[in-house]
Amino acid sequence: MARKPDPQVPAEILEQFKELIGGLDSNDLRGLLPKVLAAAEVNTRTPPPSRRRARRDDVVTYRVRVDLTGTKPPLWRRLELASDMFLNELHDVIQAAFGWTDSHLHEFASGKDYYHVMAEHYLCPFQADEGETGVPEEDVRLDEVLAKPGNKLFYLYDFGDGWMHVIKLESVQPRDDSAPQAVCTDGRRPGPSEDCGGVYGYELITAALDPTHPEHAEAVVEYARMYGDDVDPGEYAPTPFEREEINEALALPGGSESEPPGPLGELAVAFRSIAARRRFEQMIEDAELTAAVVIDAETAARMVSPYRWLLDRVGHDGIKLTSAGYLPPHHVEAAMTELGLHEEWIGKGNREIQTLPVLHLRETAQAMGLLRKYRGMLVLTRRGRAVRDDPGALWWHLAEQMPPTSKDACEIHAGLIYLASVASRAAEDDADATVAELLTAIGWASIDGTPMTRWLANDAAWDTKAVLRRLGALVGDPSHRWSDNATPEGVMFARAALSTWPG
Repeated sequence: MARKPDPQVPAEILEQFKELIGGLDSNDLRGLLPKVLAAAEVNTRTPPPSRRRARRDDVVTYRVRVDLTGTKPPLWRRLELASDMFLNELHDVIQAAFGWTDSHLHEFASGKDYYHVMAEHYLCPFQADEGETGVPEEDVRLDEVLAKPGNKLFYLYDFGDGWMHVIKLESVQPRDDSAPQAVCTDGRRPGPSEDCGGVYGYELITAALDPTHPEHAEAVVEYARMYGDDVDPGEYAPTPFEREEINEALALPGGSESEPPGPLGELAVAFRSIAARRRFEQMIEDAELTAAVVIDAETAARMVSPYRWLLDRVGHDGIKLTSAGYLPPHHVEAAMTELGLHEEWIGKGNREIQTLPVLHLRETAQAMGLLRKYRGMLVLTRRGRAVRDDPGALWWHLAEQMPPTSKDACEIHAGLIYLASVASRAAEDDADATVAELLTAIGWASIDGTPMTRWLANDAAWDTKAVLRRLGALVGDPSHRWSDNATPEGVMFARAALSTWPG
C-alpha cells in the first residue's frame, strides 16, 4: 500500500528532491535529505523545547575543540573561552580562528545534530530580522548550551558552501581574572578561503597547490577541467594557520586601542568581522590622520581648476537649464573644449546626459554644496560664492565634503573605504577588491544576497572616484576600470578628507 507523503513536506519540495537525486549515491542522499527537509520546514516548524540550561553563577574557562566536518585529515582549532561569552561573540572568535571574513550568513544549533527536528537554533541578526524560527544568538550565553565535557554545539557558516563546525567542550577549568576572553592554543591545517566550493573544493585546491600531495597531479587536472585552464587555484589559497596572528585578532574587543576616533571609529565598529575591522583600522593608522595636511596655493589651484571653471561659468547670473534639468549644449561643449575632456570621452560632447565627464562634474559640485538648482536655473550656493575665488578654500571645502552626499549609505561607506585605501597608499593594490571585501564585512550584499563584488564596489564608490579623477588625485587609463593610481597630491587630499569627515 502506497504511503502518503509527510504533510509537513510540500509536494513541490518532494518533486524538486526527486529531480536532484538522480546520480547521487547513498552517502550523498543521506547528507542531502536532512537539508531538503529542513528547507521544507523553514516556514512551518514550531520552536522545539528549549535546550538551554541555567547560566553559571561563576565564570570559568571552557577549553573547546572546533572541528570542520568532512575534512581529512581533520581541520580544527583548540580555543580557551570565557564561559559567559554570548554566541554572537563566539561567532567572531570562530571567524578569526579559521580565517573567515564574515561574508555569509551563519547559524548555531544545539541538539543531537544540526538538522535534528528537536535541535534548537540560534539565529544571526539577518535571520532574526526575517522572522525565522529560533533564538537571536546575542541572547544566548555559551554556558547555557555547553555545560559538561563532551557537550557539543553546531555552527554552520555559509549556507551555500555549507561549512559545518562542531564545537566540543573538552574541559572546564578555573578562570584567572586577567585571562583574555578568547585565545587559540592549537590547531591543524590552514583555513579554507571564502567561496572555494565547500569541503570538496578546499581539499581539491589544497592538493592542487601542494606539489608534495599524493594527489597533486590529479587535482591540477580536475581543477582545470572544472574551472578552465586559465583559472589559478591560488586565487582561493587556504589561510595559513598562524596562532599568534589569530590571537592578535582575538585580542581586539569591540573597539581597540588603535580604533580611530570619532565617526571613523564608529564605522570601524560596524565591521562584523574582526579581521575586516583590524584591516580598516590599520589603513586609518597608515594614513597618519593626526599629521598636519599642508597644501600649497599652486597645487590647490591646479587640482580644483575644473570646479573653479564651473563656478565661474555659472557666475553671479546663473545658467538657465534645459526643460529636463541639464546644462544647455553650448555650456557642455565649452566644458569639453576648455577642460580638455575630449581625451577621455567620445561623442559629440554637446548633450550633458550623454557626456558623463561634464555630468559628473556638475552633479558632484551640487552634491558637495557648491551649486544648486533654483527655479530652472543652476546657481551658486552661498558657500560656492565664498570659495569661488580662493583655490585653497575651495580645495579644503571639497575635501570636507568627501565622499559626495548620497542617500545610499552603501555609497558613503564605499567612498570612505576607498579614501582610506588612497590615504594609506593601499590603493596601489586592488582597491576595488578591498572595498568589496570591507563592504561585505559591514553587511552590504548584492541584490541576490551574495557578497559584494569588485564591480559592485567600483559602482558604489563611483562618485568618490569621479571627484578624485577630476582633481587629478587619480591617474591612469580612463577606459580601464582598475587602472587608477593615486598621486602624491591625491594621497594628501584623501588624508584631508578623512581627517575632516563628516565635514
